[in-house]
Amino acid sequence: MELEEEQTLSKPATEMILVLDFGGQYNQLIARRVRENHVYCEVHPHTLSLDKIREMAPKGIILTGGPNSVYTDDAASCSPELFQLGIPVLGICYGSQLMAHLLGGKVATAPTSEYGKTEVTIKEQASKLLAGVDEKTICWMSHTDYIASAPAGFQITAATPVCPVAAMENADHKLYATQFHPEVMHTEQGQIMLANFVHNVCQCAGNWKMDSFVKTTIEELRQKIGSGKALCALSGGVDSSVAAVMLSKAIGKQLTCVFVDHGLLRKDEGDQVEAVFGPEGPYDVNFIRVDAKDRFYAKLAGVTEPEAKRKIIGEEFIRVFEEEAKKIGTVDYLVQGTIYPDVIESGLGKSAVIKSHHNVGGLPDYVDFKEIVEPLRLLFKDEVRTAGRELGIPEYLVSRQPFPGPGLGIRIIGDVTEEKVKIVQEADAIYREEVAKAGADKDLGQYFAALTNMRSVGVMGDGRTYDYAIALRAVMTSDFMTAECAQLPWEVLQKTTSRIVNEVKGVNRVMYDCTGKPPATIEFE
Repeated sequence: MELEEEQTLSKPATEMILVLDFGGQYNQLIARRVRENHVYCEVHPHTLSLDKIREMAPKGIILTGGPNSVYTDDAASCSPELFQLGIPVLGICYGSQLMAHLLGGKVATAPTSEYGKTEVTIKEQASKLLAGVDEKTICWMSHTDYIASAPAGFQITAATPVCPVAAMENADHKLYATQFHPEVMHTEQGQIMLANFVHNVCQCAGNWKMDSFVKTTIEELRQKIGSGKALCALSGGVDSSVAAVMLSKAIGKQLTCVFVDHGLLRKDEGDQVEAVFGPEGPYDVNFIRVDAKDRFYAKLAGVTEPEAKRKIIGEEFIRVFEEEAKKIGTVDYLVQGTIYPDVIESGLGKSAVIKSHHNVGGLPDYVDFKEIVEPLRLLFKDEVRTAGRELGIPEYLVSRQPFPGPGLGIRIIGDVTEEKVKIVQEADAIYREEVAKAGADKDLGQYFAALTNMRSVGVMGDGRTYDYAIALRAVMTSDFMTAECAQLPWEVLQKTTSRIVNEVKGVNRVMYDCTGKPPATIEFE
């Protein structure tokens, strides 16, 4: 790809919304919603200093929800001076209560708690925050405390029958607050509200786009690495694939990708990865594919406990990577597909510089490198996929579903054998093909076939069979912390079942898993 001269930075200095996290479960979601408006957004702990905030010069600040009460001694808080910086502030749930508390309002335990979808009455439709929102709108509430009285100078802009201050604002000082959560999809017009805050209140132009991010990041990587060597442990997943392509476009043959094929990938995935990154692919990188399936099957022989299988697969991957990395010798940079949720979940303060011989993320400690390169550390998963498309990575890799590191080893109940892997590969391929063919995959978070350890009597033709049962699973989820079972069209399940029992040797029964998370996990192990 020919790089164009562009002044846009991968981390814009002029248009950024800052999210201060008070322990809310939706902190990442707020950032994603802001970015959907083409405005860059970062999440930082609520302890971020005023000096640092001034240095970052955000166009706006959002205070998240949180589990505490603002009036307790140990409550997470911030300096009241935050509201005097002249920067627009939006407080959400706990953030709204904190704003009220610090500015002289009253926060107390609500006579009636509100949880779930709630009808909110908009009292001031002239509000910049609530412009275009219906007078009666459904919002997501989740609070025990409430703002009993707004601070002086604030106007109440929305209410419910049991929550007198569902939203408030001091427009002169650019301070806004909502007791409800505009960032969740259950708030029907929440996206309008956040767009209003970003564009109407903060006056952001919205010019942060993925193409400029990709081009600029590649140029930054080229300058950073110079003539150095980089090593990437390539899983074939979305994150590591996009990171590898970015590096390949920046430094070419200075990059070595090690792809460990443990024999537990989905049907044809090993070949698909090699087709992209191997010698016949479009990228000028050193590619090493290690066929390690026999040693993995040997290690897994007779092991039935899921956690034990996970540990064996993880350990053996490291050992194989170790052997291959030794052949390469000294490497300057280690490439990781770290993405922004990883950074947030690890405490937001993770250093990107790791000294030689430091054990990083389970990788072997002998690898000699100076620094970790994480080109995707600012991106959410959906943004990584967009970057992948911008880079020209084939759609079958870009849209690849989340896939556990241990692969199909944990989608086989009981011991793992080559025969069983073949069965679940074929069944899974049929299932994914039929779901995609019917267009039923659009709202699915994850869907796959797993092999149970149940064998039962069946009849095929005039003969008796005693074969395995396949379990199909499909869930809808936005955060993978909770999930609902997807109600797939019966025709799709019927067609899938017919094909599996007819085309996959060793299977005579197909079942559909209707369990949500909780009580089940998304995976099937």
